[in-house]
Amino acid sequence: MSLNIIFVTVLALSSAMLSGLLFVFSNFAMKAFGRIPSGSGISAMQSINACIVNPGFFVIFAGTALGSMGTLIMAIRNWQHPSSIWITTGSATLLIGLYLVTAAINVPLNHWLDTVNPAAPDAATAWNEYVTKWQPWNHLRTIASLVAAICFATGALHLVAR
Repeated sequence: MSLNIIFVTVLALSSAMLSGLLFVFSNFAMKAFGRIPSGSGISAMQSINACIVNPGFFVIFAGTALGSMGTLIMAIRNWQHPSSIWITTGSATLLIGLYLVTAAINVPLNHWLDTVNPAAPDAATAWNEYVTKWQPWNHLRTIASLVAAICFATGALHLVAR
């Protein structure tokens, strides 16, 4: 088995892991936070924002970004190979739909939420504004990560077939 097959397969798995993480927020975590008092929802999300920056998450998150860039270059260099369109699509979808959206929208919203006092009188308004803006973009990140995982897996299968 070639290193390219292993590398693209690992990207498929790590993209799927990221999709699963984001799916938790899209599917039930934010709904659960919405069922508790706004200040508690804010505190919970602030705690998650502080705890998610850890070595385990960073390896998967940053490693998948770097791997996507590397496989994108590999796919463009070997454009004639049937796997290239799948790997290119997976990389572009992940880099734009997950990483660009995260950097441009979700992380700035998280930083803004970190400045909100959960006990403030306007905490409920701030929480509603945050969720209303953050959640649709998280849905997009979830879908983009899943599509990338499928594309990488398909690309890996094309690499195996040759």
